[in-house]
Amino acid sequence: MRDEQMANSEGRPPVRPLDAIDRDILRLLQMDGRASIRSVAEQVHVSRANAYARINRLIDDGVIRGFSARVDQERAGQGASAYITLKIVQNSWRTVREQLRQLPGAAHMALVSGDFDVLLLVHTEDNRSLRELVLTRIQAIPEVLSSRTLLVFEETDLDSEP
Repeated sequence: MRDEQMANSEGRPPVRPLDAIDRDILRLLQMDGRASIRSVAEQVHVSRANAYARINRLIDDGVIRGFSARVDQERAGQGASAYITLKIVQNSWRTVREQLRQLPGAAHMALVSGDFDVLLLVHTEDNRSLRELVLTRIQAIPEVLSSRTLLVFEETDLDSEP
């Protein structure tokens, strides 16, 4: 019990359970990160002070990691998107992760189980830029044993659906 009340080894606060109002607030903010406190409070049927306190707690607890814009990559000049799967040297995730973070257009990465180790989403200007990214930058990382590139033909952002 005492361990649950203390921060974990990464200095993060302990995980607190979310109630239905917290989940509703998260859903609303995922649909519109610019929603006002007043609007959120009205929609979840709590006072503005309560909504404000809950949102701050969600931020302080690390549940809300930040606010961002959903970007149409093609309209922003990033016409080629791909998921790249990587097989990497065992126990090299931290090193590889830091190198992948530096890649232009890297949007999301995950350490996964299965036939490959890393799943990386990238957005580039065009297929030529994608080719350069994969062949010149990613395959030059010594811990990357192999890669496979899956072109994205169409994307649907599920968080924006009502």
